[in-house]
Amino acid sequence: MNWRKFLFNHKTFWIGLGIISIVFSVLLPAQFVEEYYSRGLFIYLRKIMSFLTGWLPFAFVYVLFLILMFFVGKWILDAKKSKKRIGQKIIGFMGSLLAFLGGAIFFFQFLWGFNYGRIPLEEQLGLEVKPLGVNELRVETLQAIDSMKLYRNLLEGTGDDPLRETHLPSHVEAEMRDLLKAVLKDGFGIPIPAEVRGRKLFPKGLLLRISTAGVYIPFTGEGHVDAGLHHLQLPFVMAHEMSHAYGIGGEGDCNFLAYLACLQSTDPYLRYVGHLYFFRYVAPDFRAYRPEEYKEIWSGIPEAIKNDLRAIRKQMDKYPDILPAVRDAAYNTYLKAQGIDDGIKNYDRVTMLVHAWRHSKQGKHQEPR
Repeated sequence: MNWRKFLFNHKTFWIGLGIISIVFSVLLPAQFVEEYYSRGLFIYLRKIMSFLTGWLPFAFVYVLFLILMFFVGKWILDAKKSKKRIGQKIIGFMGSLLAFLGGAIFFFQFLWGFNYGRIPLEEQLGLEVKPLGVNELRVETLQAIDSMKLYRNLLEGTGDDPLRETHLPSHVEAEMRDLLKAVLKDGFGIPIPAEVRGRKLFPKGLLLRISTAGVYIPFTGEGHVDAGLHHLQLPFVMAHEMSHAYGIGGEGDCNFLAYLACLQSTDPYLRYVGHLYFFRYVAPDFRAYRPEEYKEIWSGIPEAIKNDLRAIRKQMDKYPDILPAVRDAAYNTYLKAQGIDDGIKNYDRVTMLVHAWRHSKQGKHQEPR
């Protein structure tokens, strides 16, 4: 083998970069990542990405997809024209595939992925996060119901019918971004380097059919939400994805920030959305422990709130999952590979974060009543 030719081959270069970025993501200390990447290099990367894509009237991921399809098509044509033997073509394909994956991994980590290794949010906020006991789950469930009742009653003229989309703020993306910025910068001292986008992704159901309501794509620097979401889901999911765009990796952390962003609003609709979403996380946990007691609690929930929850479920039923077990296994593996030890269960950490925050000095002082 010609080692000089191999080492300086462009495919080897990208494979090597991918491997190096994975090694760095494992070995770099959290303090180093926080200081020099998340609050250092990433700040400048965030500004550049917002400058390049933020002004577009549509999601840049569509352009990225077309570029990718162009190069795939070009590679197929070149492979057909090639006079190499089938074995050589297979080896060439495998080399190209590994080089592509290496480059994708490198840019993923460089543009955003190293944020998974930063100092945990609860540590930065001084929160004591631990699993909730059954009594604590009951309290959180009942408090969520009380808050839902309060803000649902403030939405006049709705009766017991499900809330209509007319209650959704006309500029929901800008409003949720401003609320999130207030939580991150003013509340928690996390840098806000630029404006981020939370785009609607079409066609409807594109993400929902793989059990995903939204996705952040580091290669474009934009958050995306499925256009098929019910309007009562949209603000929360949008804030969740924009939290990723500001450098927050953990799914439970982003849920926590989305919840607080909703609570920062003076609009009873957005506050209702926040408490409704939190209820959908904490109530199943309590129900798993005390199903009979939960039935009694459920019977006392106003019909208007039940109808809102049914409307959300009805909307989700329009987009049944495609191979949900495969999706869960793949995403669970991905999160664990990024250092999220509890995998997809990390989404449920919002209950522990909210409980810890609510009982902290900061939470007691700031939580709206």
